[in-house]
Amino acid sequence: MKTKTNPKTKPDTTIETEPLATRVALHPFLAGMNRTQLAFLTDCAMATQFKTGQTILREGEFANRCYLIETGKVVVESGDSVGEPLLIETIGAGDLLGWSWMFPPYVWQFTASAIEPTTAIFFYGTILREYCEKDHSLGYELLKRISAVMVKRLQAAHNQMLSAQVHDAALPSSRLC
Repeated sequence: MKTKTNPKTKPDTTIETEPLATRVALHPFLAGMNRTQLAFLTDCAMATQFKTGQTILREGEFANRCYLIETGKVVVESGDSVGEPLLIETIGAGDLLGWSWMFPPYVWQFTASAIEPTTAIFFYGTILREYCEKDHSLGYELLKRISAVMVKRLQAAHNQMLSAQVHDAALPSSRLC
C-alpha cells in the first residue's frame, strides 16, 4: 500500500513504504534484469537514508558496498586529502553510487556526500561478488551497467580537471616584474 503525503509539509514516503523487492525491481539502473538476477540483488539489499552533509563513502577507504539512489542528491568529489576537493558530478534518483566494490583492490576512487536528504538501496558488495561468481549472467549484467557509470564518472572527472587547469592558467601571475 502506498502512502501519499502533502509535498508542502513532508517528503514523499511512497518509495520507502514499497517492499524492498519492488524497489529493487523498479530502479532504473536495474531495468531489464530477469527475476533470478533481481532475487539475488534483493537478497543482499537493504534500505538506507542519508542526512544532508552526511559522508556516504570516502576516497581511499575500503569499498564493500554500493547504492542505488532513489531520492535526493549526492555530490561525488575527488582529492579532498590534498586540499579543496574537486567536484566530479552531482547524482540523484536513478543513479548508481559506488562501483569500486567490484574491482580489486576494492578501494573508493571518490568521496560522496548527501547534499539533501537521500534515500537509497544499499547492497553488500562482498555478497554481491559471490553471487556474480555463482551466476555469471548477473555478473555480466552488472559489469555492463557499472562500466557505463565508470566511463561517465571518469569523463566527468577529466572534464573537471581540465576546467580547473584552465581556470588556474587564467589567474593573473603573482610574480613581480
